[in-house]
Amino acid sequence: MLLGAALYAWNFPSRASAQNPDTIAVGDFSSGRQEDGLPLGWQPLAFDKIVQHTRYEMVNDNGVAVIKAQSRSSASGLIRNIEIDPREYPIVQWRWKIEGVLTKGDARQKKGDDYAARLYILFEYDAALLSWRERVKYKVARILSGEYPPGAGMTYIWGNRTEKGTMVASPYTDRSMMIVVQSGNSRANKWVIEERNILSDFREAYNAEPPMITGVAIMTDTDNTGESATAWYGDIIFIGPHQ
Repeated sequence: MLLGAALYAWNFPSRASAQNPDTIAVGDFSSGRQEDGLPLGWQPLAFDKIVQHTRYEMVNDNGVAVIKAQSRSSASGLIRNIEIDPREYPIVQWRWKIEGVLTKGDARQKKGDDYAARLYILFEYDAALLSWRERVKYKVARILSGEYPPGAGMTYIWGNRTEKGTMVASPYTDRSMMIVVQSGNSRANKWVIEERNILSDFREAYNAEPPMITGVAIMTDTDNTGESATAWYGDIIFIGPHQ
C-alpha cells in the first residue's frame, strides 16, 4: 500500500522541540505515554478503499513499552506530524522486530508492495523537485485541503528477497524512494537497531537537497499479498550531526 494515497488527509505538522537539543524523540514509545490507546503525539493513518486496518497497540516487551502491529490482509499505519530540519538532525535511529517476512512481497511490483515493517520519512512540498504535471496535482491538493501534502518520501523497509542496501522507487510513484535496510528472515524475532543518514539518503535518491521533514510514520501492511504479518516498533530518535 502506498502512503501517498493518504496525502489528502494530511494535517500540517507541529514544530519539533526537545529537552535535549541534540536529539528529538519522535517515537518515545518506551515512555509508555499514550492517549486513546495510541502513543502520545501519534495518530492513525488509514487509506481510502482499504476496509481492513492493521492493528496497533502498545505492549510490554521484556519490561519496555513498544508498539505491536498485526496485519491480516490489511493496511494502515501510525503517523506523527512533526517538522524537523534534516540538516540539523540528519540521523534517524530506531529499532524494530518482525515475526517473519512476507512470502509474496516484491518491492518492484504493486501486487507485492507489502512489508512486515517499514518506516516512512515524509518531506514538505518543494516545487523544484517536481515536474510541471506533478506541480499541478499538488496545487489541486492544496486547494482541496488548505495545505500542500508531502512532496517526497524516504521509506526504510524490511524486505523479503530484495538485497539489503538496495534503493528502489515505489511501484506506485517515484516520489517515494525505498531503501532495503533488512532482508529475509535471518534476523526475524530479534530486535534490530537501525541508523540511517537521511541527508545522504535523500541526496542519493533525488539528486537534490532535502526540504523540511513534515512527518514520520510506521506501517505493517499485507493488503496486496493477502498474507499476515506481526512486527514490533521501538523508539524512533532523530540525532544531530555532532552526537
